[in-house]
Amino acid sequence: MAETKTLVLNHKQIEQKITRIAYEIYERNLSEEGVVFAGIAGMGYKFAQMLSDRLKEISPLHVELMEVKLDKSAVVQGEVTLSKDFALGNKSLILVDDVQNTGKTLAYALKPFLEMPLKKMEIAVLVNRSHKLFPVTPDYTGYELSTTLNEHIEVDLESTQNTVHLH
Repeated sequence: MAETKTLVLNHKQIEQKITRIAYEIYERNLSEEGVVFAGIAGMGYKFAQMLSDRLKEISPLHVELMEVKLDKSAVVQGEVTLSKDFALGNKSLILVDDVQNTGKTLAYALKPFLEMPLKKMEIAVLVNRSHKLFPVTPDYTGYELSTTLNEHIEVDLESTQNTVHLH
């Protein structure tokens, strides 16, 4: 039996979500020295790149980007590493992932930042599935989608026509 996919967000809608979130980030961080986007490896990092690029287009804020690498299938046992070291003392850090399901990946991705002096940390996700099991709530959400635990969200930000599908 063929698997059915339902289009949740098309390319234009994703672009609109990115623009709206970038403006929200700008509004909430007007007085900051800069913003550092920390994207979780995979589509989270790609989403962070897109937010970073859009924020650079619309604001004078100093924007930096890093990748947070972790094993999503074994976050408890795995090591969390960062692609770059930044002095984050007077900057706002925004941890970014494509989809928040239970909050587990985001919770473990916070680990290296808990040992650094930060002025402020926020979380941005493209899709929030609202199956909260960990005390992690995004500050910026592109789309809220209630799903069953058996359903999956597939985010494609690598092609010329970015999409989000439910299957």
